[in-house]
Amino acid sequence: MRAGGNAIDAIIAALWAASVAEPVLSSPGGGGFILARTAAGETRVHDFFVHTPRRKRMSGLDFYPIVADFGVATQSFHIGLGSAAVPGFVRGLFSAHREHGSVPMRRLVEPAAAAAREGLLLRDYEEYLLSVVGPIYKITPEACALFAKPGEGGEAVLKGAGDRIANPELADTLEVLAREGDALFYEGEIAAAIARMCAQGGGHLTRDDLAGYQAIIRAPLRHRYRGALLEVNPPPALGGLLIAHTLELLSRLHPGDDDLRALGFGSPAHALLLARAQQATNQARVAAEASVGVGATPPMLEDIWLERFVKSLADTKLSQRGTTHISVIDRHGNAAAATVSNGEGCGHMIPGTGIMLNNMLGEEDLNPHGLGAWPNNRRMSSMMAPAALHLPGGDMAIVGSGGSNRIRTAILQVLINMVDFGMDARAAVEAPRLHQEGKHLDFEALVSREAAATLARAFPDYRAWPTRNMFFGGVHTVVRTPSGALFGAGDPRRAGVCVVA
Repeated sequence: MRAGGNAIDAIIAALWAASVAEPVLSSPGGGGFILARTAAGETRVHDFFVHTPRRKRMSGLDFYPIVADFGVATQSFHIGLGSAAVPGFVRGLFSAHREHGSVPMRRLVEPAAAAAREGLLLRDYEEYLLSVVGPIYKITPEACALFAKPGEGGEAVLKGAGDRIANPELADTLEVLAREGDALFYEGEIAAAIARMCAQGGGHLTRDDLAGYQAIIRAPLRHRYRGALLEVNPPPALGGLLIAHTLELLSRLHPGDDDLRALGFGSPAHALLLARAQQATNQARVAAEASVGVGATPPMLEDIWLERFVKSLADTKLSQRGTTHISVIDRHGNAAAATVSNGEGCGHMIPGTGIMLNNMLGEEDLNPHGLGAWPNNRRMSSMMAPAALHLPGGDMAIVGSGGSNRIRTAILQVLINMVDFGMDARAAVEAPRLHQEGKHLDFEALVSREAAATLARAFPDYRAWPTRNMFFGGVHTVVRTPSGALFGAGDPRRAGVCVVA
């Protein structure tokens, strides 16, 4: 932006850089979304999430499970070339640049390419991140050469804090892409390398899959909540729809603007309501999806579903996964929120590029009807929900999060903190979080002793996390006031930072 670029230029440069600085979370081999809002007030969502292959490979599939270990909890994923969906990252960034960019792409890749060539020192956060998904990053010789080092006895161990990761092949790839454009990735030499690797190694992807990939520009899902307007990622992504559904449940259950605030932030009543609202949304999602069939958008904002689950909430008695996000606002009022993911990575590097392919076909949350049951040639659904929140006082907040299936609940709680409790960005982001899934509840034990006891009674299958943890997402937000003042907050759970330049 100091060089004259706008918020979209900054987002694109940051996403290229994220693929160097956070290779576990972001990669040109993955996909995501950019919500772009112009200073003139037009908002569009650039959908470049991954797409399912046109045909399923029926034999010789490279597809197997690993366990990600967060220290307090574990989560299972499948990896291998058979877990890779068609990546959209590269096409999406070029599409957004053609629509909104003002700085040449070669300038936007320069910081990322320099960092990849020189290498970046790992901090404690990156060491922890690598350790969570460690098996993936040692599974092939190419990944091992980049992310591991010889340990005692000669066995490869993952690099840690103080070690440097340099990826000169990725630096070269970024510079060539900037010169030749996204056709290189989808129709040229990189496409040929991906197709050859999958054909020989047990993947689904073909040259037709790559050549046919398109980024899609969509209108945002708009939803009003207590005088605020939320603009968020629309279907077929489900994260924004589920957030809107939960907000509407809370609005109908507590219709007054001060009703939720009257419960008291962090009180047992507030904590239990959040957990129950998430539980009701999960139940509504299952029921609504069953009513429309595989691949269709569930009608979760229709009255029949809302009233049914508002009643279930009203009857409640008190006595009883790899993703990164960037938010940008520039001085002219252009704004952008980008959430991208490589899943956890499939373990395989595209030869000669320094890029690891995604494992989205191996994520259970993205494949609710069972691994391998995905429909052919269709944009996959996602929990990613980059959003713009227009507050009643005139402030505009750009919000989003990483965090697998915890994305929507992390964003939901930050929105409620800002709208219902009037918190500033930092307080809203740093407040304790909880996440309810199935019969299980996770919560950060930074809540009051009374709230923790109430949650434990209501959800006997629970886990109390002793500190803030990246398991609960990483909500990074920036805010612009009507006077043009800028501020924001990076989530400490993911070593987030906010820079005002």
